[in-house]
Amino acid sequence: MPVAVVGGIRLNFLQLAPETGAQEDLVLVHGLATNLAFWYAPYATELSRRYRVTLFDLRGHGRSEAPATGYRPVDLARDLRGLLDHLSIRRAHFLAHSFGGVVALKLACADPERVASLVVADTHIAAARGDGASRAWADSDRIQKILDDAGVALDVRDPYFGYKLLTEVALLQKAGATVPPALAELVAPWLGARGNRTAMQWLALMEHTSAKHELTSDDGLDLSSLRRLRFPILALYGDRSQARFTGEELLNVWPHAEFRRVRDAGHFFPTTRAAEVLRSCRRFWDGEFPEAAPHRSGEADERHFRSDRIYESSGSWYCRTRESTPLGPFPALERARHELAVHIASRASAAAVV
Repeated sequence: MPVAVVGGIRLNFLQLAPETGAQEDLVLVHGLATNLAFWYAPYATELSRRYRVTLFDLRGHGRSEAPATGYRPVDLARDLRGLLDHLSIRRAHFLAHSFGGVVALKLACADPERVASLVVADTHIAAARGDGASRAWADSDRIQKILDDAGVALDVRDPYFGYKLLTEVALLQKAGATVPPALAELVAPWLGARGNRTAMQWLALMEHTSAKHELTSDDGLDLSSLRRLRFPILALYGDRSQARFTGEELLNVWPHAEFRRVRDAGHFFPTTRAAEVLRSCRRFWDGEFPEAAPHRSGEADERHFRSDRIYESSGSWYCRTRESTPLGPFPALERARHELAVHIASRASAAAVV
């Protein structure tokens, strides 16, 4: 796998492109404690039919070098810009998850001309978190109980509790202790197929570099800089994720952006709901979303998260009615569309009778 030396640091990367040659670039940025494999399948393989796709490992992750220092978002954004220069990418679209969104936004604020568009998926931003650090969120009580039962002294209201949780689990694994199944399930999306190796790499990063402090301190993004971003933005946030607090604040920061909710999804919906995320990205890049009104009728000054009435979850299709009652599951999209049409027709007939 190719390596680029950027600022004296070796960065591991991979590029995929259609055989005909893509005219535009797309860069995928993973979050903390993962690596470029997070985006490889199905994202890179699917999206390389349209773009020249670049994936890379953040410093200290995957096969990239792990220096003693340099883990602030500004440092990681400098790495990203250096990689773009190395690959002669003048301008690109970006798709970023979690902390990867912070890195992409730091680059965008410093050099907005390099960003053709940006999709952020469940990204925490310190300046746009509002009072989220003190609020309960969907699943917070359930997850707090799992932590308490396992004797893990973490507070789910801590915006960095996820990264701290992975450290705690890695310490248990290193000590040869049994990780309770419910606790292991919480970190499974991080660990993936190479669970122990990923956990040990993260633990080494926390113990032997400045990353523990630099990755969990102020990200350096400010609202005035974020408001100046004018390129197209799609913000995807999971219903059951703590990051949703950031998304709610960003509604007032980016009046031109499209905000989409991922129904009943947690922080790692790009892996658990990949088909849905890909559909949203394609619609965004095809310019479909601006056709929809950004405000609800009667709420001209209030933006909100939009969602489709027909959606996919765990391989099945569902419909959301105006009464907020879900219909489904259905095995195929066409069946879901048919059942929704039947429901609408039945409601219209009932209203006519009345």
